[in-house]
Amino acid sequence: MRATKQVQKILSYYEGENAGVKGNLCRMLMEGKLGGTGKMIILPVDQGFEHGPARSFAPNPAGYDPHYHYQLAIDAGLSAYAAPLGPLEAGADTYAGQIPTILKVNSANSLMSETAGKNQAITASVDDALRLGCAAIGFTIYPGSDCALDMFEEIVEMRKEAASKGIATVIWSYPRGEAVTKDGETAVDVAAYAAHIAALLGAHIIKIKLSTDHLMQPEAKKVYEKQEIDISTLAARVKHCVQASFNGRRIIVFSGGAAKGADAVYDDARAILAGGGNGSIIGRNSFQRSREDALAMLGKLVDIYKGKA
Repeated sequence: MRATKQVQKILSYYEGENAGVKGNLCRMLMEGKLGGTGKMIILPVDQGFEHGPARSFAPNPAGYDPHYHYQLAIDAGLSAYAAPLGPLEAGADTYAGQIPTILKVNSANSLMSETAGKNQAITASVDDALRLGCAAIGFTIYPGSDCALDMFEEIVEMRKEAASKGIATVIWSYPRGEAVTKDGETAVDVAAYAAHIAALLGAHIIKIKLSTDHLMQPEAKKVYEKQEIDISTLAARVKHCVQASFNGRRIIVFSGGAAKGADAVYDDARAILAGGGNGSIIGRNSFQRSREDALAMLGKLVDIYKGKA
């Protein structure tokens, strides 16, 4: 596999990394219909853990079968498929080498009480990722949670182990918990902070939510207003979060969020492209649609990231 100049440029930003990690980043960046462009679309299917099986898969029952998601990612020409241990193991032999995979190594669930701290259990290991031929591990942190410091320490150790074995790290950085209001979870100052924390922790790929123009932190709000930081449009907010990710020296992708209309998904992608983001990590908005509709939507997203739609 020969890396394009665009991919070589992105890989040059990871100056402290070994050839194994860079090789796996290259593998994802060169995969599928967006291969070589520097843009990515990743299919994440960890929602069964977070929301339960019916809420995740009843809208499209084919999704109860882990093989469905492997095949959807392959047929759509996506950059990678991310899932917890069980689903990856369920198709690891059938689909070996056909799509880069990301092992989601920690997860939360909806059966926890409201009084429980916002946290995730570690459910898989770096050795599992190595055994399954994964390109990366994926780990969620909750900036703003009283458990955040423990989560930071956990991913630092796992990232170090993964890198020593040539495996890249993707950090899902989702603000939530005791220090974050509901509106603050998607506030632009908090989103940029979450992206920056992930970069500081050593993420090779950062995943955050698209943000609103709300500013949650009073002290940050003063700076945004004094420095006249543009947060007026979604594209401007994407650009700001890219800036917070070491000024674009780290790959940053944006989640699709809850299921919504196709036009809204396309508008999000156009804003990500305009703001300089690296792409989308889109789960429910793809696998909850019929296979035919999902392939059509993902195909159009590819065209948008290629500047053709």
